[in-house]
Amino acid sequence: MDAIAERVLSGDKRAIARAISAVEDGSSDAGELLRDLFPHTGQALTVGITGAPGAGKSTLVDRLAAAYRRGGEQIGIVAVDPSSPFTGGAILGDRIRMQNMATDPGIFIRSMASRGHLGGLARATVDAVAILDAAGYDKVIIETVGVGQDEIDIVRTADVTVVVLVPGMGDGVQAMKAGIMEIGDIFVINKADRDGVLRTERELELLLSISERADGWVPPIVKTVATEDSGLDTLATRISEYSNFLTNSGSGRDRHRANIAQHRIIEMLRERLLRAALDRAVTADELKEMSESVAHRRRDPYSVVDEIIARLGV
Repeated sequence: MDAIAERVLSGDKRAIARAISAVEDGSSDAGELLRDLFPHTGQALTVGITGAPGAGKSTLVDRLAAAYRRGGEQIGIVAVDPSSPFTGGAILGDRIRMQNMATDPGIFIRSMASRGHLGGLARATVDAVAILDAAGYDKVIIETVGVGQDEIDIVRTADVTVVVLVPGMGDGVQAMKAGIMEIGDIFVINKADRDGVLRTERELELLLSISERADGWVPPIVKTVATEDSGLDTLATRISEYSNFLTNSGSGRDRHRANIAQHRIIEMLRERLLRAALDRAVTADELKEMSESVAHRRRDPYSVVDEIIARLGV
C-alpha cells in the first residue's frame, strides 16, 4: 500500500485505478492507503453533476472536461452508473459517451456501480474523489446515477452542485418535489435548442425567487447545448464564480467541507457498525432464523435489532 500511495501521489494512472478498486472492493488495506493519502487532499475543486435520466449529463461532463482541458487543467471524472442486477457491475462501464476523452493523458475517467446505494452515489465515491484529489487533479467531476428523487447525496460530497434539467419534461415540478431547488448551486438547462426552453427558464426563475438560500447565493441559470459545445465556457465561469464565493464568504468553504466530513464520518460509522453486527454479533444462520420468525410474526423486528445491538455491547 505504501508503494501504491507513492505512485498515486506521482499521478500514476495504473496506481490510481488500483487504489480506487481497493476502496470499492472493501480491501482490508484500503483504510491504510486512504490514511496515507488524506494529508495530500483538499486541493481539488469537486463538481457534482446531477439531474434526471436523459438530461444529457454524460455529454455535459465530457464537454465540460474538454473546456477545462483547454485551460491546461488536469481533470478526474467519477461516473456513477446504475448496477446490473446480475453482475453488480456498472451498466455503462465503458462510458461510451465519454470516449473522446478516454485517450487524453490529462483526464482520468472511472466508472463506478451504485450497487443499490440510494442518493445517486456509489458507497466509495468519496474515497475515489479523495484519491484523485491526492493524485494532483485540479478538478474532480462527479456524475450521479440520475435516479431522480434520491440525488441529494451529491450535495454532501461536492463543493459545487450543478443540477441539469431539459425543456419539456416537467422538470420544474419534479425539481420542487425532489428538493433539488435546495441543493443546486447552479442550474443548467441542457438541450436548450429544444422547444420549451423559455418556459423551463421562467419556472426555474420563479422557484428560485421563492427559495432564498441562507448563504445569500443566488444560483444562476445556464443554457447549454452540450453536443454543440454551446454554453460550456459560461458554465465553467459560473462554477468558478461559486467557488470564489465560497472562498470569499468567511468560513463558507470550511463550513461546507466540515459538513461533508461530518456526513462521511457518519456514513463510515454506519458501515462499520453494520459490518461488526453481521460479522460478530449474529451468524448467517441466526439471521436467517430471526428473519423467518419475524416473517411468521413469532417475533417483531424491533426486539431482534435490540438483541443484536445488545450482543455488540453498545
